[in-house]
Amino acid sequence: MIPSSVEETQKALEQHRYIADKGLSVAVFLALKLGRPLLLEGEPGVGKTEIVKVLAEMLGTRLIRLQCYEGLDISNAVYEWDYARQMLQIRLLEASGERDQGRVRHEVFSWEFLLERPLLQALKSVDGKAPVLLIDEIDRADEEFEAFLLEFLSDWQITIPEAGTVRAEKPPVVVITSNRTREIHDALKRRCLYFWIDYPSFAKEYRIVREKVPGVPEQLARQIVAFVQELRKEDLYKAPGVAETLDWAASLIALDATHLEPQVVEETLGALLKYQDDVVKTKSMAHGLLEQAEAAAVSVR
Repeated sequence: MIPSSVEETQKALEQHRYIADKGLSVAVFLALKLGRPLLLEGEPGVGKTEIVKVLAEMLGTRLIRLQCYEGLDISNAVYEWDYARQMLQIRLLEASGERDQGRVRHEVFSWEFLLERPLLQALKSVDGKAPVLLIDEIDRADEEFEAFLLEFLSDWQITIPEAGTVRAEKPPVVVITSNRTREIHDALKRRCLYFWIDYPSFAKEYRIVREKVPGVPEQLARQIVAFVQELRKEDLYKAPGVAETLDWAASLIALDATHLEPQVVEETLGALLKYQDDVVKTKSMAHGLLEQAEAAAVSVR
């Protein structure tokens, strides 16, 4: 059921353990209310994909995910014919004496031999409920694929030359994410509502850690968040996102750490950073970052 207000949307997200600020809650509510696709941009690890998973749970419907990549084409995104079964069917028809080419074509290009990919699946409702469709990391796909999406997002239909046009009885809830490794075309953006998800504030990230990592002590949670927030100010190849903060917190709990100290930080940086240059740089700054983090953690109490 679609929430009736922004406040109800924000509350529903929190009930499913997603801490959303007012701006994001407004964007989600309007996307649901207006039936418009929602384009979410932001750095990797800030929660773009996670909110779509939560949205599907919140609406009580299935999640269909299309992971984009360079070279993504219709056969992987929309549909593909099951050529092996089609050839077998042709041989069976020939063996039975069938010579009518029109009938053979009609047989082998029926829905029975069509393999549905995510976009085609998203046009079909189950038990009267339209699915949530996640088109993840659209910036990794080619511009040609963006162009194909324009018809899909405008008319909620897909034309299959051999079988006809498939239209959605109920349009899916569509969320498109981008890490902004390249600019998305204006024509696609015009069809969407837009929201930029930034790194969270200290208070928000602290709430996320306490919510997502059971058993983390209050003091350690504050130190973790303060350290990560200070680390993001540094010139790193890839600053840690919220996902990495949670991984690091879980790792520290697994090691029975109760507070941050230089040795523990250095030994667990692999859970927080994914590039060796960043790890080396952070190790050299560990003492200073810990002092800054401690001061920051105290100042926001």
